Amino acid sequence: MNASNTPLNELIQDRQLHRALEAQELSTATPVQEIAIPAALEGQDLMVSAATGSGKTLAFLLPLYQKLLAQDAPKTGTRALILCPTRELARQILKQATLLNKFCKIEAAVIAGGAEFKYQKAVLRKNPEVIIATPGRLVEHIDKGNTDLADLEVLVLDEADRMLDMGFSEDLERIAGECGEKHQSLLFSATLAHSKAEHLASNILKEPKSIALENQEESQPDIHQQRILADSPQHKKQLLSWLLANERFNKALVFTNTKSLASELRGFLAYTKQRVGALHGDMEQEERNRTMDRFRRNHINVLVATDIAARGLDVKEVDLVINVDMARNIDDYTHRIGRTGRAGEQGVAINLINANEWNLMAKIERILEIEMDARVIDEHPSNFKGPKKIKSTGKKAAVKKRSDKDDKNSKKAKPKKRLRDQKNIGKRRKASTNRAEALGDGTSSFSPVKRKPIKDDSE
Repeated sequence: MNASNTPLNELIQDRQLHRALEAQELSTATPVQEIAIPAALEGQDLMVSAATGSGKTLAFLLPLYQKLLAQDAPKTGTRALILCPTRELARQILKQATLLNKFCKIEAAVIAGGAEFKYQKAVLRKNPEVIIATPGRLVEHIDKGNTDLADLEVLVLDEADRMLDMGFSEDLERIAGECGEKHQSLLFSATLAHSKAEHLASNILKEPKSIALENQEESQPDIHQQRILADSPQHKKQLLSWLLANERFNKALVFTNTKSLASELRGFLAYTKQRVGALHGDMEQEERNRTMDRFRRNHINVLVATDIAARGLDVKEVDLVINVDMARNIDDYTHRIGRTGRAGEQGVAINLINANEWNLMAKIERILEIEMDARVIDEHPSNFKGPKKIKSTGKKAAVKKRSDKDDKNSKKAKPKKRLRDQKNIGKRRKASTNRAEALGDGTSSFSPVKRKPIKDDSE
């Protein structure tokens, strides 16, 4: 998303935050920051929709910090809670919060899966002002009585659509119910067009202001999207190996739909001498952190991941995304390819498509209003060339079929010739003749009856 012309320092008043932004060389607000920050500072509940990489994190962190710094509350419990779908996104938000804390001492902590429960209990006992958490782990601590949200001032739901997709709807409502009645709620998402988003908003937000700058259905002009047809999983491996050996890139993200395939491809690519790592839900948090640190430091330049890496990870110099498995839905596809082409940089997204994935790819193209460039790798051609063309399909074919049927029905139907009718022809004629003779003249079944004349009484 292109930057606006509004300086960030004009949107907030605290000088400590000004210094923190200057240290990060952040001077101009993005469109979502320009609109969301003033609305949040007014105390309104917000529903904000903006594309990935648009600066949403600062759009809720800056007004949140401005509010906490404007008034001290030393004897209260947790003052702000930020909920997000994954551990990686929680750590990313904490990283940004830590940079804002450089000149103001607001304590922030992450409560997410993968860390020791007893350690997190000790962290909560210290009563941090800002908690960044995943819903499932926070509910566990609420059940154990380890946290008190009665004094909460701000509740943020980041990547709300993803949390709903992951089945956190009940947890989100449970957590919101534990919060103080006067808290402000800010809902941020890549899209507000979600089947459960309206229900969630009605239960958690109070007369929210809706801000929709850019939704997931808009194309991303800085990303060159391609498709390569494949015959089988083995064929996809060959194509992946060739692409990583021949494409020019700084860092590449390779996406799969399953954890097992991510591990398998990591081993396969390591065998082909690639500097590769893997990231998926079965890995211990310490290992995941180590892998991400190696990727950021360029110790590895290829990361094979499930959709756990599709959201919230802001890694510089990712200029190639390869979808070995096509994303299962529009949201995941948009967030996957959104890891590249960020902040105006150019990126390439390559989709390996087999026969079973063609319709899904076509749906994504239709909804996003794009057309992926068809590409063929001469060294590994595909026998699959796309769906076969049919002469007439859809509504036209159905109308033609009904029309043909109606024409047939409109013609005069010929009587059926049945064998039993032919056998009974002589019998029917003989029976009819006998019946006529019995009645009299052989031509009519009516025979007059003679009656005696009636006498006149006058004679």
